[in-house]
Amino acid sequence: MSSPPTPDAEIEPQSLRERHVLWFVVVTIFIDAMGFGFIMPVLPRLLMRVGDIDLAHALDVSTWMGVGMAVASFLAAPLLGNLSDAMGRRLVLLVSVAGLAASYLALALAPTLAMIVVSRVLTGFFGGSFGPAQAAIADITTSENRARNFGKVGAAFGVGFVVGPAIGGLLAQISQEAPFYGAFALAMANFLYGLFVFPETLKPENRRAFDRRRANPLGAWRAARAMPGMVRAAVVLLLWNIAGLVYPLTWSFWCIARLGWSDAMISVSLAGVGAAIALAQVFMTGPAVRKFGERDAATLGLVSATLGFIGYIFASSSWVALALIIFISGQATIQPALMAIMSRRATAETQGEVQGIAAMTVGVGSILAPILLIQPLSYFTSAQAPFQFPGAAFAVAALFGIAAILALRTLPRAQPR
Repeated sequence: MSSPPTPDAEIEPQSLRERHVLWFVVVTIFIDAMGFGFIMPVLPRLLMRVGDIDLAHALDVSTWMGVGMAVASFLAAPLLGNLSDAMGRRLVLLVSVAGLAASYLALALAPTLAMIVVSRVLTGFFGGSFGPAQAAIADITTSENRARNFGKVGAAFGVGFVVGPAIGGLLAQISQEAPFYGAFALAMANFLYGLFVFPETLKPENRRAFDRRRANPLGAWRAARAMPGMVRAAVVLLLWNIAGLVYPLTWSFWCIARLGWSDAMISVSLAGVGAAIALAQVFMTGPAVRKFGERDAATLGLVSATLGFIGYIFASSSWVALALIIFISGQATIQPALMAIMSRRATAETQGEVQGIAAMTVGVGSILAPILLIQPLSYFTSAQAPFQFPGAAFAVAALFGIAAILALRTLPRAQPR
């Protein structure tokens, strides 16, 4: 077995080195998404069994567990981003992947609800490595190719999110713990792959000393303010993140309340949505950015997504709901184009920090979105509502989508780096 590459080794041709980086990052995101999907089918019953509680109380636990994960990711994003700027991407990513593996194993062995909650919070913390992962891509690709490569990362997440629940459901037939062991095995396999294949991407001359004042949300915000246009770009990302979370947070509930779909039909629709977005990210993002530029490509995606939100406000039949998936797939250009826009505003020394700012922004959206989206849906499907309005969450998402479009169109263009 070959020995691990030295942190600053430059022994591989650039094209081969770039492929190793892309493969490791894509596989990392894919396994992270698939691991999340593994857990989705069994987490409610796991909470009920371990805590000896009913479904309503399991939902309460799950809600606060989700908030804890989002807060952990929010705090970890700038810390891990700054650590990667100081120590290199390789060490931070390998530790994060190992941490994810440990959190999955802890879930499989968890004897109490408290242990489950702690394990999920750790998953959120190490999930903050998304920023350093994207910074590694930014290190080894030109500005013209960044959106395309970020699109591959998005496609990996989409495919993993589609495949995960299906495999998790099959493993759950063995035992409730089997999906967690499966996620642990995949994460460990990825760790070993990275240990022996993934090279360091950040050159020594592009590193900077770790500054604890910048390795926290407030410090990251101050750093963002020092970069022209970065705050406005982060606001666009925040608005979009809140709007886009309407699907993972409320889709299943909306399908039941509005269309009366079965669980099987909801699963099929989610698979269709994930597949459509993944295909669009692979085949549409690169050409759209090359033809229209990053800002216009992101704008087209936001317009498509917002039209989809508006459609689901009023959709009342299954065929309309399925037809509107085409507008969902149009949003594939948004995230990679916005990440490329933010990356253009960074220097070689601050790519990790900027990706940490982006991850922190997404974390804020993940904390706010459940309150802004789930609560209106809950109220307008309850007996206390003056009228029944299952499309309430999509109405809120449409407002945030429109706000994101307006903020993006007033964003000054960055000079290429």
